[in-house]
Amino acid sequence: MEKVVWDDRFKIGVEVVDRAHAKLFRIVNKLFDLSQDGSTNQAAYKEGIKYLEGYTMTHFSEEEAYMRSIRYGGYAEHKRIHDNFRNKTLVSLKRDLELSGYSLAAIQRFVGIANRWLSEHIMLEDQAIVGRAVRQKKRDRSSQIEIISRTVGRAVHDVLQADTKLVSSEYKGQNIGNGYYCGQCYDMGGGVVLQLLLGVEDILFLRGIERIPGICKREMTEHDTLNVFEQLFLKMGRLFKVETEPEFGLENLMSRDQFRQEFMKGCPCSLLFGTRSGALVFCYRSWREKR
Repeated sequence: MEKVVWDDRFKIGVEVVDRAHAKLFRIVNKLFDLSQDGSTNQAAYKEGIKYLEGYTMTHFSEEEAYMRSIRYGGYAEHKRIHDNFRNKTLVSLKRDLELSGYSLAAIQRFVGIANRWLSEHIMLEDQAIVGRAVRQKKRDRSSQIEIISRTVGRAVHDVLQADTKLVSSEYKGQNIGNGYYCGQCYDMGGGVVLQLLLGVEDILFLRGIERIPGICKREMTEHDTLNVFEQLFLKMGRLFKVETEPEFGLENLMSRDQFRQEFMKGCPCSLLFGTRSGALVFCYRSWREKR
């Protein structure tokens, strides 16, 4: 996670908006600095996040008033994006913080997502207000995400005995802390390959695996890790109507760097979930092999 510093490239030329954006960057970067200090107490995080939320709502109201005053044609969609951030993204992020007991990893996820959302929103949506960017209408994937989210949630509940909450439907590679990573590829026919990627924060994975009979009485092995992932992928693969399960071996297990390399190839769906024990990332992508 890197700090994003306010500079002229973020200005849209409307004083009330630019002034608010600069202040939002300062607030987020203050939280970033706090997240780098392991001695920061929970009360400081709560106060900082509460202040960020309050100022963001004030800014949204001011920006929406400005858009109405100039009869901006993209107002309805822009307001919908504001509402979605206010009513869904922030709610999920705060829920993730509470479930984790304001763990350092959850704080860093919050800051990373807030930082990225603010930067991208200004460069795309806000620049479009003054004609400096073309706002592209995004495909509504809400129903697809809801189905995937339910499937992942059932799999995690059945295998790891944990209840999930969707934190972000646009995971961008933020660190989820120390974890276990795995991937599986499926032949979907016609030369199409489907790849599922799964990353599970270590505390969530270990607490789940402890519930499996027999493992708690001995030291966990790579084969135990593999067995848990195999169960998860078996349940998640059904979402994509996978008919033939491929071989599942130790080569499916990944390091964090290997997971990130695969993720960076591009995933149309990348979801971040929170639980009381830790975070989980689910991604998928598909491609057609050259013959």
